[in-house]
Amino acid sequence: MAEAADSRELFHGLPSHVLCLPGGDHLRVLQHGAHLVSWVAGGRERFFLSPNARFDGRSAIRGGVPVCFPQFNQRGPLPKHGFARHLSWEVEGPAVCTAETASLTLCLCDSEATRLHWPQAFEARLRVDLAPGSLQITLSVRNTDSRPLDFSGALHSYLAVDDIAEARLEGLQGRAEWDAVCDRHGQGAAVQRFEGEFDRVYAAAPQPLHLREGGQTLEIAQSPSWAETVVWNPGAALCATLADMPANGYARMLCVEAARVRVPLRVPVGGVWSGWQRLTVR
Repeated sequence: MAEAADSRELFHGLPSHVLCLPGGDHLRVLQHGAHLVSWVAGGRERFFLSPNARFDGRSAIRGGVPVCFPQFNQRGPLPKHGFARHLSWEVEGPAVCTAETASLTLCLCDSEATRLHWPQAFEARLRVDLAPGSLQITLSVRNTDSRPLDFSGALHSYLAVDDIAEARLEGLQGRAEWDAVCDRHGQGAAVQRFEGEFDRVYAAAPQPLHLREGGQTLEIAQSPSWAETVVWNPGAALCATLADMPANGYARMLCVEAARVRVPLRVPVGGVWSGWQRLTVR
């Protein structure tokens, strides 16, 4: 019986690992930022990756799944969304492959580069688990310092859609909602559609969300350890100002992020925090 496989390739000049299942599902993760740039399931690419994304080994990459750590957005003194997405991670051991699954772990530890921004000692690990029609992404943070570790962040997943005007997101009905575009608080709708710039933070739902579009359904679940879900689409006007996005890029993507935004997480000395997002084709 054929087993899953792991291969190493350069992608736009950057080292990457490609995990492939016998049935055809596969993913690509870069060592730069531990950044997932592709996940093909059911014969379809499930992540949006901007054709104008920068692959210079220093910049954040527009699309896929950026790892935002140890700061969400500009909510603190660090660079926007922290430094983890700008640095090279180490692959930790070989990929684990079976007849139906494959997993790979990448690690980022404190270094001279991280201490330029943040004096904290830490170990961060990103594990990807690929199964037929399913992908789980898990971020773990170990506090190796002699003081508590506080951080915020997200798995900033850019999900591919054929047309954002036809997309709808279900599962956030009644959840506390903050609209960052107009700074307004409310409650999530039963079915959310998207027109214009959309940037909202929700109290995470206990059940999975469902992104429906073009006859396709993607189930989106996250661990309770992520307190919030961020939903973002730049809309046409903002997208036109983003140098690493094509003018119509907004119409092909929707970010649905497992996140910690408002109140930072605290990891005690010697402690470990872990949080995952699971995407399943239905």
